[in-house]
Amino acid sequence: MPESVFPEDGTPPPEQGRQGKKRGPKGKPKGRMVQPEARATIAALLGAVPLRRDRLIEYLHIIQDAYGHLSATHLAGLADLMKLPMAEIWEVASFYDHFDLVSEGMAPPPTRTIRICTSLSCMMQGGEALLQKMQTMQSAGNIDADVRFVPAPCLGACDVAPAAADGHHLVGYANTDTLIRAITTGTPHDEPEYIGLTAYRETAGYALIDALNAATPDTHAKMVSGLMSILSDATLKGLGGAGFPTGRKWSIVAGYNGPRLMAVNGDEGEPGTFKDRYYLSSDPHRVLEGVLLASHMVGISKCYLYIRDEYPEIIALLTKELALLEESGLLGGLEIELRRGAGAYICGEESAMIESIEGKRGLPRHRPPYVAERGLFDRPTLVNNVETLFWVRDILERGADWYNDQGREGHPGFRTYSVSGRVAQPGLVTTGAGATVSELIEACGGMADGHKFKGYLPGGASGGILPAHLADVPLDFGGKLAELGCFVGSHAIVVLSDKDNMWKVATNLLQFFAHESCGQCTPCRSGTEKAVSLMTSDTPDTALLGELADTMADASICGLGQAASNPLISVMTHFPGDISDAASEK
Repeated sequence: MPESVFPEDGTPPPEQGRQGKKRGPKGKPKGRMVQPEARATIAALLGAVPLRRDRLIEYLHIIQDAYGHLSATHLAGLADLMKLPMAEIWEVASFYDHFDLVSEGMAPPPTRTIRICTSLSCMMQGGEALLQKMQTMQSAGNIDADVRFVPAPCLGACDVAPAAADGHHLVGYANTDTLIRAITTGTPHDEPEYIGLTAYRETAGYALIDALNAATPDTHAKMVSGLMSILSDATLKGLGGAGFPTGRKWSIVAGYNGPRLMAVNGDEGEPGTFKDRYYLSSDPHRVLEGVLLASHMVGISKCYLYIRDEYPEIIALLTKELALLEESGLLGGLEIELRRGAGAYICGEESAMIESIEGKRGLPRHRPPYVAERGLFDRPTLVNNVETLFWVRDILERGADWYNDQGREGHPGFRTYSVSGRVAQPGLVTTGAGATVSELIEACGGMADGHKFKGYLPGGASGGILPAHLADVPLDFGGKLAELGCFVGSHAIVVLSDKDNMWKVATNLLQFFAHESCGQCTPCRSGTEKAVSLMTSDTPDTALLGELADTMADASICGLGQAASNPLISVMTHFPGDISDAASEK
């Protein structure tokens, strides 16, 4: 008799082979009961396709998009369909900020969510004050709508600070009027103006791919060898923050036995960074051609594009253009799959991104092995940033010397700097590598009216903070910047003025890291929280903070915890007076 089948009287069958101990009647089955109607609802929503474990986060997005939250009932139905434990579904969903989990007996969230950025660039332009004002207006009954206002980490729109998102659709230069208007009339979901496939082909786009696709095996091998030599001679580096030589990385991955996979990191979450948003929303096929070139030169069989959930307009245009690219026949045997992030800064770290693509929590992996050897699904994996891929076509067509000659002395190549903060015209500056903050401020129209230059972040939230008298340090990987204990990272430059207290700036950055820590390792999880507690106390213990910073840097698993303390160390080194000033203002 099967274990789950009982006699008609409801009593269980007698135990076999055991004497002297009687089992009482079974109660209801253990675990969460699955409601047939919920299972059917989720099955209909997901469609009649085989469900894959690695697409779990995509299924969660579909449910969240449809209902505005993830109810325990629906998650139980999903777990049953995927034949996974409910706990496994719940632990993945609860890891990501953009999923709203609702247990039995809980009320679902409002049907509308407006996120207001409170990260540094937006805080400086009044983001925190705007959030408080909107919440106060709602509490007073002045907003007649089923909406909630919540803080959000960087939305990748620091050039239009303060930024907000209606759902995930951007509201730049947000204020009470624009947000009320968004609530009453809706936020336009305009498609950005970009170079589509037809226009891109008219400028010789994908010409190299045409030649590679048409080549005989012997000719293809010779072409790949020549192209790899050009890329290796070029000084192109990983422009997501690591700065690893691109040609060397491609050669390393190509050296491992296939099948080889690829992941494109479009999850720029570093406060102050918004360059990938621009490249993907203006010239996406130049990035995609970089992917196709990698497929030929490295031998990639499948590529995953991991894009921020905060960029819905980019996800929509990529979905459209990838379909056209497949119809064109240019992909050859390459398969490209688009994946949405779900609001986790840590997934900008390559191994955490890979975990997320596999449908798991975005927890960084211990290394070695490195992802080049064992990445996605334990296969050799090439990981590249959006901007890195953007330059590949031009380098291979124009030659390594063309690219190397673009930078300043000792700093070859192009760089795209995201500049925000106290400048007159925040935005992107594409120039030769090794630019200084003085040059970048000038390119952005100088300082904003009424502001005197005081300091700057040379590399986003984790790159440290430098004073104005160090404004001529070349902003590039290594060199003088590294000697000062800072790094350029993703080239996000936030300019600060005499109106900014540097201790408060560092506190905002540590609060960001405390919120975004994945929680896997104690030095980062507890260290960031403890740092915020000490920094916001009436008399910050700088000696203890220094010890804490050393521990976090030495013992954290990944770069988040290792670099999170850089801002506070920088302020204690360069702006000690701001610590007491911040305390006296309480």
